[in-house]
Amino acid sequence: MIARRARGWWSGVGLRTRLTILYSGLFFTAGTALLWVTYLLTARALERELFFGTSTLPPDLPTSPHKPMVFAMKVQRDVLAQVEQGRQQVLGDLFQNSAIIMLVGGVLAIVLGHLVADRALRPLRQVTETAERLSESTLHERIALAGPRDDVKRLADTFDAMLDRLQRAFDAQRRFVLNASHELRTPLAINRTLLEVALEEPDASDDLVRLGKALLGTNARHERLIEGLLLLTRSEHELVARKPVAVDEVALGVLEGLEALARRRRVALERRLSPATAAGDPVLIERCVFNLVENGLKYNVKDGMLRVEVTDDSRNIVIKVANTGPVIPAYEVEDLFEPFHRLRERVGSAQGSGLGLSIVRAIVAAHDGQVEATPRPDGGLLVTVSLPAARPPVAARLPAATR
Repeated sequence: MIARRARGWWSGVGLRTRLTILYSGLFFTAGTALLWVTYLLTARALERELFFGTSTLPPDLPTSPHKPMVFAMKVQRDVLAQVEQGRQQVLGDLFQNSAIIMLVGGVLAIVLGHLVADRALRPLRQVTETAERLSESTLHERIALAGPRDDVKRLADTFDAMLDRLQRAFDAQRRFVLNASHELRTPLAINRTLLEVALEEPDASDDLVRLGKALLGTNARHERLIEGLLLLTRSEHELVARKPVAVDEVALGVLEGLEALARRRRVALERRLSPATAAGDPVLIERCVFNLVENGLKYNVKDGMLRVEVTDDSRNIVIKVANTGPVIPAYEVEDLFEPFHRLRERVGSAQGSGLGLSIVRAIVAAHDGQVEATPRPDGGLLVTVSLPAARPPVAARLPAATR
């Protein structure tokens, strides 16, 4: 148990601290060994020299006429006691001075070990800082570590080579998206124009009109699918620039634009919009709110309800969209954010392509926000989006009188 706790503590300590501990531990181990070896050798040398000196005491020691032998032995004992006391004093001074020197040297070893570890880990820290700073918009940066070709230099060069491959892959993806957007949109636009021209012919038969309207609907669904895929690809990219966006005004504009759809589907719109300014891309945030509201209207029930709330909690802008609708199992909610995924009740519907909530999640992730969905007990869904608030706040805006 103790060994396990020690391993857990050791694994939780930083690399620089571990190197400092290792350097200092090696110094204290070597210093302690040197101290004891010096102490033992000095004690042995003193014992040998002093024994030799006391064994050669002169035989003509002063004697007493009454007790000559007793007096001589007493003098010899006194001399030996003084010698032993001097020996202990020398060894004590040696041990004390050595311990003080070792402690002072140990403190210096800890400081120098920390500096040496910091110096040794500086290239690794440069690699880490570059990796943390890199993103899709800064893939052109490189570590370009200078110095001898050691393990750290090889690591930095390998990381730079990986960045080269990533940059080429991202550039190829951008070119593909641009080319695909042009190649896919153009034929559909031509088809739509030809069908609209054919339907405007005065002598067009009823069968031709029905066929043309069906083809127009199919063409429109394909256009929405392509626009959704392109928007999803764009949303997954990191934002290069962020602007203050009045989310409450964006939500108000979206609701006004979808009022006709809500009337056709007999869905009551409720709004609770408080002044809130987020930091991000205005087009993407508008698309995020539009997809949430449109999704709530499409998958609703007659005489249902859709409520949109926008609040500012001083740190994040919170958007809540709740709608009535069929009961959604809790285990299927997370799958709704996957591309082309729809519930069993919705599969037969041709209203959407299954990209609405996927685009919402991609946009929120690009803004460093969070999105979660919760099924309502009586049917429908509650989607909550949190976006970073714009700080410092922009100039105060007049609230809409109809909010």
